[in-house]
Amino acid sequence: MSDARRTDAVLLVVALVWGSSYLSAQTAVAALPVLLVLLVRYALSALACLGLLAARAGARSGPRRWTREELKAGVPLGVTQAAVLAVETYGVAHTTAANAGLIISLTIVLTPFLDRTGHPGGLPPAFYAAAGVCVLAVGLLMSGNGFHAPRLGDLLMLGAAVVRAGHVALVGRLTTGRAVRPLHLTTVQTLVGTALFLVPAARDLPDLARTDAATWTQLLYLALFCSVFAFLAQTWAVQRTSASRASLLLGTEPVWAAAVGVALAGEHFTAVSGLGAVLMVAGTYWGQAVERAHRTTAPRRTDVHPTETDKEPRCPTTTPAPTTPTTV
Repeated sequence: MSDARRTDAVLLVVALVWGSSYLSAQTAVAALPVLLVLLVRYALSALACLGLLAARAGARSGPRRWTREELKAGVPLGVTQAAVLAVETYGVAHTTAANAGLIISLTIVLTPFLDRTGHPGGLPPAFYAAAGVCVLAVGLLMSGNGFHAPRLGDLLMLGAAVVRAGHVALVGRLTTGRAVRPLHLTTVQTLVGTALFLVPAARDLPDLARTDAATWTQLLYLALFCSVFAFLAQTWAVQRTSASRASLLLGTEPVWAAAVGVALAGEHFTAVSGLGAVLMVAGTYWGQAVERAHRTTAPRRTDVHPTETDKEPRCPTTTPAPTTPTTV
């Protein structure tokens, strides 16, 4: 396999892993309280990140401990990432995995509205048209078998997309132009998340003693694959391909989310929700292409940085990247 094909394969695996995270989270919260799931996921991710840092100690020159810039960025980003995961996990507990993955992809078109530094003079009209297509898609997805009051889970996923877009914009503001090592920054975020969920989830800790192997498998998958592995694999692959190609491949996450939900969870699309799924994917790809082209051709200021995505987290991802949804 050539290097280019290997890189593409890794990016597709990352997108698949992130897309599958919604069903894994849904399965885990069916057996355990949401806050306990979040605590275990963060704690396992933190342990894995600390293990990787220990394994790499002495392998490279430079400071081994966290720098002041990494701590100053990692603490607030850890708080916002925890907020993303909290709203997202509560949301996926009350909607389908397919809907969750599709609605969260709104982050692509919401982020440029919150992070305007890369778009002097405003966004082009075509971007607003793409955003309108996405809004229509959300309405169709929420309607399900017919138009009715929006479901709680879908509304929570919509809120998660807004919170994630704010987190992505903050990532750029706190990390662009600074000497921040991704693994160190991610480790800070996982430690902050663990601390935030420890107290509210403490009373449910005895439930872990009664947790079956299947639930532990989902928790380990969320922490080690959807978080740590996906983050490191994304970082490795993005450094070896173009931003446009990485964006296209990572942007398949909502497609994988829908496919996993249908294939493994027995979910199904009605004609209306199926149309919403198609419009959501088309609208986010269109908006992504318009925003990227505008950012590339617009006059740049000294403080301009590209819009990037987080995931994630689906794990908390902190590496500036193309505007694609990420899941932690």
